[in-house]
Amino acid sequence: MTGNTATGMTAMNGAGPGNEQVNEGAGEESLRMVSSQPIGNEPVSDEELRPQVLDGFIGQPRLKAQLQLFLDAARKREVPPDHILMSGPPGLGKTTLAMITANELGVPIRVTSGPAIQHAGDLASILSSLDAGEVLFIDEIHRLPRAAEELLYIAMEDFRVDVMVGKGPGASSIPLTLPRFTVIGATTREGMLPSPLRARFGFTAHLDFYPREELEKLVERSAAVLGVMLGDGSAQELSLRSRGTPRIANRLLRRVRDWATVHDLDIVRPDAVREALALYQIDSEGLDRLDLAVLHAVVKSFNGGPVGLNNLAAMVGEEAETVETVCEPYLVREGFLIRTPKGRVATTKAWEHLGLTPRDDVSKLF
Repeated sequence: MTGNTATGMTAMNGAGPGNEQVNEGAGEESLRMVSSQPIGNEPVSDEELRPQVLDGFIGQPRLKAQLQLFLDAARKREVPPDHILMSGPPGLGKTTLAMITANELGVPIRVTSGPAIQHAGDLASILSSLDAGEVLFIDEIHRLPRAAEELLYIAMEDFRVDVMVGKGPGASSIPLTLPRFTVIGATTREGMLPSPLRARFGFTAHLDFYPREELEKLVERSAAVLGVMLGDGSAQELSLRSRGTPRIANRLLRRVRDWATVHDLDIVRPDAVREALALYQIDSEGLDRLDLAVLHAVVKSFNGGPVGLNNLAAMVGEEAETVETVCEPYLVREGFLIRTPKGRVATTKAWEHLGLTPRDDVSKLF
């Protein structure tokens, strides 16, 4: 193992914190306060809020225990650990865990992303410059070009790359031996990874949405780092609106800090949290303007449904893809909407959240 630290992180091909690639389907999602994607130039994970060691990482207790054992074993054997795949929805801490892994191992980390690698040669250049034991973090690994994927197969398994010399009929392939290194891949769509690539990872870590009590602890930790004094119940108010996602929790905390700064508040109490987030049209369940527009359309315009996606999108003035990929996942997960063969149906919870009395036959619509 090398004695270098992970602080010498290198961003390759324009990727890395502060200069993220645009995710597919981002669009409207990237403009929302409750988006789990980065907004504008916002870092993927706030550097000042990111823990440096595994013990400081809040949440995902089973995953933390698995990863700790995995890294401890590698340290005892004094060899780089097997390749790691981290999957799960955006904003849950995959990048943070990659940084922690390198830091725990005491090695540098190289950062790139699938969209940043346009050709196999781009990846070959990165691989050939890695030092022994170094960590290569590839965000959105499911978006690697096919040729780069095939190159990565060989590099991960045999620790070599084939470099093409010359062009045309006289071209030849020269195998280049690589020092042993560790790839950490992050993906929000594990199902899009080809089986040969998934098989190269020795450890797969799946991150789940956070329960509210863990988000409360995370908000309290972030508030301490940012110098925000939260009153009793304020962390809970923020966690209720964070959609189970640490990135959203930290973003909302920053906006509450803005409110406290402007209103000269020494202590941020729950009523101040509610007022601050009401300004951004975020309600007690973490629903924003677009979410509520969808619920209002289903309940009021279509009497609770069922309603087809295209009709629903036309009613709220959005593209069908935006409604399906941006709003529906959270509304379905939280039990406000149900997808049926005939269309979308509002649940009793949706009616009651809007302050309305449900239809008598609402349960028969499912």
